Amino acid sequence: MAALPPPIADEREGLKQFLSAQQNAFHAIAYGLTDEQARSTPSVSALSIGGLIKHVTECERSWMERVAAAPAVCEADRRPMDNQTTDYSDTFTMRRDETLGDVLDALARQNAETMALLESVDLGAAVPVPQNAPWFPKDIAAWSVRWVFFHMIEELGRHAGHGDIIRESIDGATLYELVAGLEGWPATDWLTPWSA
Repeated sequence: MAALPPPIADEREGLKQFLSAQQNAFHAIAYGLTDEQARSTPSVSALSIGGLIKHVTECERSWMERVAAAPAVCEADRRPMDNQTTDYSDTFTMRRDETLGDVLDALARQNAETMALLESVDLGAAVPVPQNAPWFPKDIAAWSVRWVFFHMIEELGRHAGHGDIIRESIDGATLYELVAGLEGWPATDWLTPWSA
């Protein structure tokens, strides 16, 4: 995992590289944590590293479901709202029966599915705007697949930033030193790779 995306030749390659950078940030943020640390909520926020990873995995899954169905509307969740709400809340918590390895593996699988879809999908295809949540606009009928992938970069970047703060609250580690430790970079005057 590079610290920065490489030069890009076209739009699709740019989307792939910048999306990949945000996806990989979660592996760096989690690097070297125990399950207990990944469950911990050391900042003023109720979020944990493990919970963030679960949430972004579900976020990617639900958006890619919409992309895969485009230009049709993906099938609606017909379960009772209580069940949907419980499952949504669960995406923010790494439960005792889950390990950091489990949630990272689920993220890696979803990342691979997302990238495979990005390879083949028509970036201009219309993705109908869901009407089941108050934060979705009511005056727009559809976004493009392109818009959805830009939104994924935005969404993952926002949550990676949350993860940076939470991780620094756990043990003081910051992203570049975590990436350096994860990738085995040599120490320099500028940067010491993180180690436990």
